[in-house]
Amino acid sequence: MKTQKPVVIGIGELLWDMLPGGRRAGGAPVNFVYHASCLGAEGHAISAVGNDDDGEEIIRELGRNGINYWVPKVDFPTGYVPVTLRDGIPSYVITENVAWDYIPLTEEAVSLVKRADAICFGTLAQRSKTSRETINALIGLTPAEALRVFDINIRQHYYSKELIEASLRKASVFKINDEELVLLCDLFCLGSDNEKACRFLLDTFRLSHLILTAGSEYSTVYTSDIVSTIPTPRVKVLDTVGAGDSFTGAFIYSLLTGMNVKEAHEQAVKTAAFVCTQAGAWVTY
Repeated sequence: MKTQKPVVIGIGELLWDMLPGGRRAGGAPVNFVYHASCLGAEGHAISAVGNDDDGEEIIRELGRNGINYWVPKVDFPTGYVPVTLRDGIPSYVITENVAWDYIPLTEEAVSLVKRADAICFGTLAQRSKTSRETINALIGLTPAEALRVFDINIRQHYYSKELIEASLRKASVFKINDEELVLLCDLFCLGSDNEKACRFLLDTFRLSHLILTAGSEYSTVYTSDIVSTIPTPRVKVLDTVGAGDSFTGAFIYSLLTGMNVKEAHEQAVKTAAFVCTQAGAWVTY
């Protein structure tokens, strides 16, 4: 257990979620950092914004919410995502050729990841060559003992079997939801048994932890010798935007501060349930 704050980094998309009630800053890796930071981590977001008013405002929003960041400006517009909600469940339309598609590899980012206790990444920001190369380079520069968290976060058509497999080989922790698992079972010909599929992924890619969330039903954490399953608490859901990211942030922070798998899982479940009762991803704790 560390005697100082664990250093937790999210690298990838930073954008405006255009929700029915107004726009809110977000992006899965930044959401992860926000929640880990709220719980006590030294969190840092690595991304990019445009040289525009939307970029200036989202930078201010990071500061207002206490998120440390390395977010240079690039010659592409700041990202935004129209979001529709149906019974609190979000659907996204993700725009292309935006700033977070062009995250540069900088000395500042390199210095930052060399201090990381955990780094989180997904598939979405790897849709472009520039950001994919930056993400892969930074993952490779993290300390050997750092947790490399692959939150698959599949959106639209921005994924491939090759990209997922390459990311899994870099990861030590894999986070996936039940709908994404169905897709992976099809891609990797794993059949319809969720537990066997999770065990296959855990063993094949030598993961330390595999996290499976199943929305309002349950979540399960797998390790080589532990299976922890917890039913999802019944709460009044306002929306589920960022709930999965909060789960991952809470779980990783809890592991880094000395909790065992079951305790970390319980903390993650409580955190995600709370986030579902609030609007947007960056809720007030």
